[in-house]
Amino acid sequence: MVNLDRLSIHRKYDPSGMLVHLKHFPEQCHSAWNKVMNYGMPSDYAQINKVVILGMGGSAIGGEVVSNLLMTESAVPVWVHRDFDLPRFVDERTLVIAISYSGNTEETLSAFNQLVKSPAKKLVITAGGQLGQLAQKENVFFSIIDYPAPPRATFPYMFASLVGIFNKLGFLSEKSADIHQSIDFLNRMVDELDITVPTDSNPAKKLAEKLHGKIVVVYGGGALAGVARRWKTQFNENSKNWAFFEIFPELIHNSIVGYPLPIQAKKNLFTILLRVPSLNPRIKIQYEAVIKILEENELPFEAIDGTGDNTFMQILNLILFGDFTSYYLAILNQVDPTPVKVIDFIKQYMSEHQE
Repeated sequence: MVNLDRLSIHRKYDPSGMLVHLKHFPEQCHSAWNKVMNYGMPSDYAQINKVVILGMGGSAIGGEVVSNLLMTESAVPVWVHRDFDLPRFVDERTLVIAISYSGNTEETLSAFNQLVKSPAKKLVITAGGQLGQLAQKENVFFSIIDYPAPPRATFPYMFASLVGIFNKLGFLSEKSADIHQSIDFLNRMVDELDITVPTDSNPAKKLAEKLHGKIVVVYGGGALAGVARRWKTQFNENSKNWAFFEIFPELIHNSIVGYPLPIQAKKNLFTILLRVPSLNPRIKIQYEAVIKILEENELPFEAIDGTGDNTFMQILNLILFGDFTSYYLAILNQVDPTPVKVIDFIKQYMSEHQE
């Protein structure tokens, strides 16, 4: 197995600098928050009764995590829409936020072009591209992401931007203190998970070693649904590794029944259970029961608890921990965590097969 404590190994397999983006996680949160706090949001944007977030992949996941948070704090429902067509229920009392780091995501552009003709309130978060050009042309309020990175590495920028937007609109309780406390907390985390910290003292390195050679299944419940998806997609894109995610309480109604078979698959699976103290008490009991079933079926697993003073910080803790773990798994897999050549192939294939 690759020795994660050898710094030369990281230089060899991370020539594009994914590790640098992980270290900038707290800085991105700080930059995005300050930018949004200086925005003058249109006053009528607070008069909506629902929100739709258009996005795909790394651009959409920030919206999903924030929408999970809003479910516990806001009466305004938020949907993350990953598709080509705008939902039919979008109307004048809907705020639609189109997010695409590149500004060229086909699905998001397709839905946004339909959005332009609707009476909905509109907002765009992008680094430019066609979406940025359309937003300017249509006089749509938009925020520019000025941090250069692969879309998935700008999660903290998109997450903090959305939290700031919903904070200003009054859909979330005041989050300034949470953001600033989280930034200090995340800076300490970066130091604790850095490549210079030996494996024996580095929980992300230790978890990556357990996952090496395994198909990873990530479990999350309640506010952790989007976090579980984030872990899954980071293993896919960074580690180039098979991974899936499941959500409590739904998974206890089906997934657990499949544990026994096929027998030969057992040695190739590893389950991660993400937890925070604020989970519904009944879901906590479900976690306990599922752990017992995993043990009875001799299936390897690990429960990961989010740390921090509140759910907000615990979610960011879990996301950064998952990001570092996926990075270390990429190094163990001896792959560059940055490029996603098969996604580039699909996009090129789609562009060559226009209707």
